[in-house]
Amino acid sequence: MFFQSSLVNRIRASTLCQRDTPVSTAWQAIGWWEARRAAFNLIVGSAGIISTLVVGVVGLGSYFLFDIDFGVPDPPLFAVFGVVLYAILANVFYTGGWVAELVIRKAWPEQGDRFAALSLAWGLVFALLLTLSPAVVVGAVGLFGLVGHLLGVVHSAHN
Repeated sequence: MFFQSSLVNRIRASTLCQRDTPVSTAWQAIGWWEARRAAFNLIVGSAGIISTLVVGVVGLGSYFLFDIDFGVPDPPLFAVFGVVLYAILANVFYTGGWVAELVIRKAWPEQGDRFAALSLAWGLVFALLLTLSPAVVVGAVGLFGLVGHLLGVVHSAHN
């Protein structure tokens, strides 16, 4: 929890999440969020590329080393559909950030700017963790599969 809190605080303190001037209208709040959408998409998209590469390497490695189709959807076109759907949903949830800010701003006007910086930071952390999770899961399973295979080869060589 300390790591996440520290990470969120560092992101919250970054230029991406800072509000130099307090926002006084709904349009200014929306404008602040929309000015950061491209950076959010680049950051999350970069994590998506890393995740896709890890899954692809594990999938190809399992195919060539073990002759099994692990980590690759069948047909592979499903992966493209999944990536596009994920990008759309990430942007829908991003829009939810400024919608939530408008609600908070209406109920507690003095908390709007603080809420925006904090929710953008937490949203970015969550999006990164979610985006990288396939790489972690598939990478770990692939690594354990490789170790298991190598141990099986070593065990077979001794018998």
